Amino acid sequence: MEITNVMEYEKLAKEKLPKMIYDYYSSGAEDQWTLKENRHAFSRILFRPRILVDVSKIDMTTTVLGFKISMPIMVAPTAMQKMAHPDGEYATARASAAAGTIMTLSSWGTSSVEEVASTGPGVRFFQLYVYKDRNVVTQLVKRAENAGFKAIVLTVDTPRLGRRESDIKNRFVLPPNLTLKNFDGLNLGKLDKTDDSGLASYVAGQVDRSLSWKDVQWLKKITPLPILVKGVLTAEDARIAVQHGVAGIVVSNHGARQLDYVPATIMALEEVVKATQSRVPVYLDGGVRRGTDVFKALALGASGVFIGRPVVFSLVVDGEAGVRKTLQMLHDELELTMALSGCRSLAEITRNHIVAPWDPPRVAPRL
Repeated sequence: MEITNVMEYEKLAKEKLPKMIYDYYSSGAEDQWTLKENRHAFSRILFRPRILVDVSKIDMTTTVLGFKISMPIMVAPTAMQKMAHPDGEYATARASAAAGTIMTLSSWGTSSVEEVASTGPGVRFFQLYVYKDRNVVTQLVKRAENAGFKAIVLTVDTPRLGRRESDIKNRFVLPPNLTLKNFDGLNLGKLDKTDDSGLASYVAGQVDRSLSWKDVQWLKKITPLPILVKGVLTAEDARIAVQHGVAGIVVSNHGARQLDYVPATIMALEEVVKATQSRVPVYLDGGVRRGTDVFKALALGASGVFIGRPVVFSLVVDGEAGVRKTLQMLHDELELTMALSGCRSLAEITRNHIVAPWDPPRVAPRL
């Protein structure tokens, strides 16, 4: 079967993966309303394309924290990628570098920061969970710095793990041949089997529930790397993040895996962008499956998007080649959307190119 869009990988991945692993990657929290809404919300935003623009040349390049990349589509942190494919994070790192974009490595990777760095050049960010033992956090951040990672992406929406009922039913546990490689040697790398989700038990035991804004200041003291705060959904928190000197914000609901019935990220995006008053860049993850989705996010003020599940499912089906194809398909779809909307560069994508459900009715100008 010829794959023509990234969503087709998920169906094939479901056939290939053990149920426990597929459910882990695909499911959301509780009723999974937000999981569905992350996708559906994009469909309620429509285009206002402009015509008779010379679109023979399209420039999709952009700069993120000073790094020039080929397109405003980057790879989100997704945990335990060797459950998807034996090459895991290695394949994702190589594919991201080949596509000229940024990969974010999860704290809970099945490959370490050093192993990912060994795959060759590429701009990489490191996603951080803050553990109760701050010495562990300090060590991890220093290792990411030494391995050439360029930013810390601090996940702030996980003081406790959301209730992922499929993981509870499946008694989710990391396969015995794998560990959380960044924590090998610290006795923190294993997810043991429990009467619940093994990951939920692990998070309850290790992740610091007392994490607060003062810890953003602490993190800034221990590393010169820029800090992105991932998990912001409100204007109030966006303003506080800016006050605390973050380098950027990722509007994220954790792939709908934490608190159910929060809005889709695309619905929360504009509120956050306005609150920052252009002082820091705002990025988005959650539900992005088409180049049209990327365009809509950019029109609402995002500086770029991160994709998670499409990477994992293409990794399952075809390893590094699958991830390369996913990134290429999204690149090509965004380029086509720009051409058909009359935009030759990312700077030309404006709020006037879309109509959102919350917009007031437009009054046609008199001719």
